[in-house]
Amino acid sequence: MTTTAAHSQGWHPLAKDAVLAAWLVVAGNLPLWLTVSRLPEAAASPLMLPALALFLLCALLASFGLLMWRPWRRVLGAALIALAGMGSYFMWTYGIVIDPGMVANVFHTDAVEAAGLFTLPLVLAVVLGVALPVIWWWRAPVRTVRWTRQLWQRGLVVLLALLVAAGLLFATFQDLASLMRNNKSLRYMVNPYNSVYALVRQGVSESAHAAQPLQAIGLDARAAGTAMAADAAPVIVLVVGETARADNFGVGGYARDTTPRLSALSASGDITYFSQVHSCGTSTQVSVPCMFSRLGRAGLDGPREENVLDLLQRAGLAVAWIDNQSGCKGVCDRVPNERAMDAVGQGVCQGEACPDAVLPELALKRLATLDAQRRTLGSVIVLHQMGNHGPAYFERSQKSHKVFLPECETNTLSSCDEQRIVNAYDNGIRETDAMLGELIDRLAALQRPAAVLYVSDHGESLGENGLFLHGMPWSVAPEVQKHVPMVMWLSPAMQARLQVHNDCLRGLAAKPWSHDNLFHTLAGLAQVEGKDVNPAQDILAACASADSVARVGVRSPQ
Repeated sequence: MTTTAAHSQGWHPLAKDAVLAAWLVVAGNLPLWLTVSRLPEAAASPLMLPALALFLLCALLASFGLLMWRPWRRVLGAALIALAGMGSYFMWTYGIVIDPGMVANVFHTDAVEAAGLFTLPLVLAVVLGVALPVIWWWRAPVRTVRWTRQLWQRGLVVLLALLVAAGLLFATFQDLASLMRNNKSLRYMVNPYNSVYALVRQGVSESAHAAQPLQAIGLDARAAGTAMAADAAPVIVLVVGETARADNFGVGGYARDTTPRLSALSASGDITYFSQVHSCGTSTQVSVPCMFSRLGRAGLDGPREENVLDLLQRAGLAVAWIDNQSGCKGVCDRVPNERAMDAVGQGVCQGEACPDAVLPELALKRLATLDAQRRTLGSVIVLHQMGNHGPAYFERSQKSHKVFLPECETNTLSSCDEQRIVNAYDNGIRETDAMLGELIDRLAALQRPAAVLYVSDHGESLGENGLFLHGMPWSVAPEVQKHVPMVMWLSPAMQARLQVHNDCLRGLAAKPWSHDNLFHTLAGLAQVEGKDVNPAQDILAACASADSVARVGVRSPQ
């Protein structure tokens, strides 16, 4: 975009608006045009792509005619350039779309996550796609036009733009309707409307949610299990995995041996791998609060209320959260919590991230410091992993666990071939496998009722169909972003305490489960009862008696 001598006194405001609109249509929507050009609908109707581009141009000209007035035109234009430029870059690079959920991820990111996306191509995109156009927009002179004259001129532009848009819509309605109906994700790719809509929608939603009073739950919660000595009472460790997709777990049937420890434990009958588990959402910001809520996915837009950790604590158990990620998204605000970085220090951790290998030891150290009286009823410790957080998968595994080589060693995933990306990702899964194996070994050595429950917050796209990372809207997200691994280990003492046998659990392993079951299953593991706990959604409940064992078709525990 270059300044030309349109007039000795500068650009006419409407002419400058038209240049901005053209820039946004072309440069700001390259991912949209590339995606549409590859669709069979575009091949069947050659005029669809230019018609769609002209329709968008008319929509922008009409919008600018109404909104681009002198007091705020510079700021508004610069903001639209920035939104379109950055949105276009991330859609082009990672195949994502911009919706309220993606905006929520941006609002709630931290320095570590942001640094993971910082690359040379991003710098070039900021310079060429944002900085230079904004400089032009800000500095190119605009002639003064009387507001009365400008009023009728703008009205004429709006009218003509709407007429042309209506004509295009009439002429191509069937083709465009079919295109949008069959490719719902396109609606989240139209810059800058997608970003503006997402920002407004998410801002309103968060403001409304924050204004709601926090509703208490579990007021009648009670621990039904027998109290024991603090150092002999049950301990439950819930591991919240990060960005692990079920398709790449060896214990679940993946061709590669990404889970040697878990596979060995599964072969010996010591763990249960649940193969058909689906997440609440496709991002940490959505899934983590949802998976701890009694409302489940159906209650994503429901009232603001406490979660299962509040319920467990209210029932008298000792509860703690150890975070090696970007925070607990409000879940741990009312229970003891700490960052792995603060507990371990810079000697082991780098920057703001620690290797997940430190988590088993941190869990046992934290267990010893919890309130002794509460520990007599049981302890629940949540470990929030770094896991396979992308795009720097190669940083998620230690050298000793890197068996799949060569890896993609850059944050710009689109510059690597898919196999290198998968290699780096699979090495990260092996890191999680090693950590879970170590955690189970340490808890087994305690010779007390103990349990480990692992479930990932969401899955991940590794380049399939040009899509990377996660966070796609649920309705259009691929299965790999929603299908997650879940593992349960119960010590012999815990099986006896709960009257639940691993044989029965394995009979349930292939049934469909989801994050909606976590609240009630965790309460069941902790033997906490109350009106907010629904045994019908507790995975363990089906195995709590000999009759239920018979119903699922496996032998009763002897």
